[in-house]
Amino acid sequence: MLVHLTISNFAIIGHLEIDLKPGLNILSGETGAGKSIIINAVNLILGGRASSDLIRSGTDEARVEALFNLPENPTLAAFLSDLGFPFNGELLIKRTISREGRNRITINGSMATLQMLSKVGTMLISISGQHEHQLLLKPDNHLYLLDDFGGLTHERLKLNGSFNQFESLKEKRRHLEREIKEDEERQELTRFQIKEIETANISIGEDNLLENEKKRLRYAEQLMAIVTESYGTLYENEDSVLSNISNCINATEKGAKVEERFGNIMKALTSAKAELEDVALELRDLKSTIIINPYRLEEVEERFQLINKLKKRYGPSIEDILNFKDRLLGMIDNLDQKKEELKRINKGLTEMEADVLSLMTALSKKRKGVAKDLEESVKNELHLLDMGGTRFEVRFYNGDVGSGDDSKEMMNVIKADGYDRVEFMLSPNIGEELKPLLKIASGGELSRIMLALKTILARTASVESIIFDEVDSGIGGATAEVIGDKLRSLAEYHQILCITHLPQIASKGDTHFLVTKKIIEKRTQTIISELDSEERVKEIARLLGGKVISKQAFAHAREMLR
Repeated sequence: MLVHLTISNFAIIGHLEIDLKPGLNILSGETGAGKSIIINAVNLILGGRASSDLIRSGTDEARVEALFNLPENPTLAAFLSDLGFPFNGELLIKRTISREGRNRITINGSMATLQMLSKVGTMLISISGQHEHQLLLKPDNHLYLLDDFGGLTHERLKLNGSFNQFESLKEKRRHLEREIKEDEERQELTRFQIKEIETANISIGEDNLLENEKKRLRYAEQLMAIVTESYGTLYENEDSVLSNISNCINATEKGAKVEERFGNIMKALTSAKAELEDVALELRDLKSTIIINPYRLEEVEERFQLINKLKKRYGPSIEDILNFKDRLLGMIDNLDQKKEELKRINKGLTEMEADVLSLMTALSKKRKGVAKDLEESVKNELHLLDMGGTRFEVRFYNGDVGSGDDSKEMMNVIKADGYDRVEFMLSPNIGEELKPLLKIASGGELSRIMLALKTILARTASVESIIFDEVDSGIGGATAEVIGDKLRSLAEYHQILCITHLPQIASKGDTHFLVTKKIIEKRTQTIISELDSEERVKEIARLLGGKVISKQAFAHAREMLR
């Protein structure tokens, strides 16, 4: 339960501390004193939205601290352990909000996120106010209340998990089917491209070889003329260079017999002759390789054009073209793999569909049985809350869905919570037909229906504390006293914190706190104080009689408290 609450610099609250007790805790006070501000502060430590507007003017930050004593709560202990928070039966939550928009949250001294706080908060306190009354008007929430009453929440969550897995696999199938369709549409082009590249039978480096061969063939006649003329000049003509060098060698040989220096000249001429003979032989060999073949030139140019065309389509080099072909082959293999995977997914969907339908059918059957018990329980509770003769019905929509061929279409329209659609119907007046809560229930009736549901769910709910804000909306007199008795009964199972303006309810409390607004150091501040027995009499009398409290009001207050 919540044992201590500290609020600092929040709205008109400068600093406020309150020690809450087990049982029924009553908060009363004039309108505008700050009672709802206290509830808003509690909502912050449950993960509610924060705004810098909530910070007290003249201060930089607001802080809320709450200490809970939860010695026997294994579910919470396991949950906190999973999140990594220390827990020994006490839980201290601190939340600070700053004008810069920063949030600082600690749980038992460890830093926490807002998401963590929200999850923990749902296990600690339930706030029942006008907001929750609005939730009661929404049929989407009625199914969850029915499941809570019947202890079916775990089964619904199990169904949620199976259904979400089924939907996830369906989405994977849709995505895969789109890919397969697109791949199949591209496959004809892919096979054409593979065939075009394979038919060309190209090899790495072939383009360079063809480029060189094309040059030789294109200039073959010029090259042949150069070789022929050069070879003739060096060797073949009558007055060839080599012939003239030979004559020079013979002449210098004779001169060497007279002058020694001719010997060196003869040697140089002999060496030059040898080199020129090698050049002449190379020219002769080169001549034999030069081919003048216009048909081969045409073949080379066509081959070269084919390779360039492939480069324009598939890549800047022959290596890129061959790599592209390998990728195309991989795409065909990948398409086959996708088709096999699609078969496996379809098989898995068939199995999961059967499992989901089985869970849904079983859960729907249980819900319909539980609905009868809830109707009877609500009817009895409303009778105790001065709504005798009220008829209450849990109405199912789309609950009777066939099997067999119908199951395929059913799987396309159901939701994660099943194929049941539930709405609470009410007839508060005898002889009137049942109508949805949204269309018929007044504020007072909603308060009593909510209280009835809270009472019914008390034994199964895991939350430790419940806050009732404006539970007395639209009621008074004997009905208010009945609601006070009901709150006191509910306090046997939960710590209750109730804000009320009605003495019939306030008098039922185990502990009574008064919220007042005072001017301190020229600033308005909210003050809260626990009332002793005499102070309580005075507050009950004020609630009975207003500003001017008569002796009769005091006497009536004492009687009510007795």
